[in-house]
Amino acid sequence: MLTRRIIPCLDVKDGKTVKGVQFVNFRDAGDPVELGRQYSELGADELVYLDITASHEGRKTFTSLVERIAAEVNIPFTVGGGIHELGDVERLLAAGADKVSVNSSAVRRPELITEIATRFGSQECVCAIDARREEDGTWRCYLNGGRVPTERTLFEWAREAQERGAGEILFTSMNHDGEKTGFANEALARLHDLLSIPIIASGGAGKKEHFRDVFTEGKADAALAASVFHFGEIPINELKQYLKDEGIHVRV
Repeated sequence: MLTRRIIPCLDVKDGKTVKGVQFVNFRDAGDPVELGRQYSELGADELVYLDITASHEGRKTFTSLVERIAAEVNIPFTVGGGIHELGDVERLLAAGADKVSVNSSAVRRPELITEIATRFGSQECVCAIDARREEDGTWRCYLNGGRVPTERTLFEWAREAQERGAGEILFTSMNHDGEKTGFANEALARLHDLLSIPIIASGGAGKKEHFRDVFTEGKADAALAASVFHFGEIPINELKQYLKDEGIHVRV
């Protein structure tokens, strides 16, 4: 049986972990290296670090942070933000990251996914997709941290990303982000049926039952969350035991 993964996400701004609601109203959540070390000790399967400002100077700062994370954290971690070319990928992998996540830059230039997969392997490339369900029911993709709408839609873009060599899809529902009302399970299940690569669910975790549901109803391979972990609302070790008791195969 496939092991389901629990992945804390750490949005990094000016060297600190922050968390917002629907991509705005950020508050400080602590030191990203120390948080990562704590999550590793509590049983997290992987970590995702996103540089949410990613200016030129920010990229330099972020590379140094990645080196510190690699020295202190003993579980796999993915980094994203400001990745536009193979040189950015090479720099972050050399600093110790296990995988990179591309989002806006890949939508603008889909060939980037192909280039990363060809050079480093599909296992190194996560395609992150931020999408909002519009009033007409369409899941529209957004860029630049949810600020810029595009003509791309979730399902057709996810399928193209897979065809271009992405090893995983990290789908964040902007409607659910920070709301703590549960994941976008219907859309996740549709992604699962459409694709053959793993899907990481993001946006909506508020209680343990939401993680159970995202694995059973949403058919996700991994569940990513932030504030419920950062602010101690759901301890990861307790969550893992709960999921095991619910019959979901997790690493405890």
